[in-house]
Amino acid sequence: MKIDGCSALITGASAGIGRELARQLANRARTLVLVARREERLNELRDELRNLNAQLNMHVRVVDLCRKSEINELIDWLNQNKVDIDFLINNAGLGDYGPFASSPPHRNDEMLQVNIVALTTLTRALLPQMIARKRGAILNVSSSAGFLPIPGMSVYSASKAYVNSFSAALRAELRGTGVSVSGLCPGPVHTEFGDVAKRPGGEPERGPEFIYVSVEKTARDALAAVEVNKPAVIPGLAMKIGMFLVRIMPMPILRFAWRLGATRK
Repeated sequence: MKIDGCSALITGASAGIGRELARQLANRARTLVLVARREERLNELRDELRNLNAQLNMHVRVVDLCRKSEINELIDWLNQNKVDIDFLINNAGLGDYGPFASSPPHRNDEMLQVNIVALTTLTRALLPQMIARKRGAILNVSSSAGFLPIPGMSVYSASKAYVNSFSAALRAELRGTGVSVSGLCPGPVHTEFGDVAKRPGGEPERGPEFIYVSVEKTARDALAAVEVNKPAVIPGLAMKIGMFLVRIMPMPILRFAWRLGATRK
């Protein structure tokens, strides 16, 4: 799908990759619906984007995607105001660092709700309109963590495995309809994700700097993937190579590596 002139809805638009996607769409989209929990940040972004493009039709919706009722209210608002979305960006996501046995139960519930339920619910609500118009695109922001189980991020990596599988299956179902599905599977990106995912008293997980990709490149690669109808994109050469090796490596070898890592701690 050609992005120019689209009507896009972005979840998790107040920070990180979602905010950068909004910035890069500001001079290309006809309509932007920015969805997040933090109203002040959404309003700041709205004002910033209006300075970039005064003609942009923009809506700010304060929604807590942990609450199914608020997701339904967003869907109702779109229908009542006849805001026809042809580019859905399911960007919002939550993480958690640490052993599952000591994980806060409410945090697990929030991860599953945001990473899986909200994404699935919004896609189901907006997809029929796209199919009827024979035009649309869905960008599901997943993670390279979705390619393999990661000790210390068990629920998060499992939730992103769902996103990867769901996106691939839905893409196959929609072949020939004019609607595309792409998955964005970044590795480490300098955003607030690590600070939010760490537990009280803990430190954010940090990898070597060479595997980090800028948020600007991540968003740019994602939009380019949508325009060429690419099924999935992993920004950054180092992560591309790393994920290729991980995906072809037999699981027993990975289990052995995890066991060695646990022994050294």
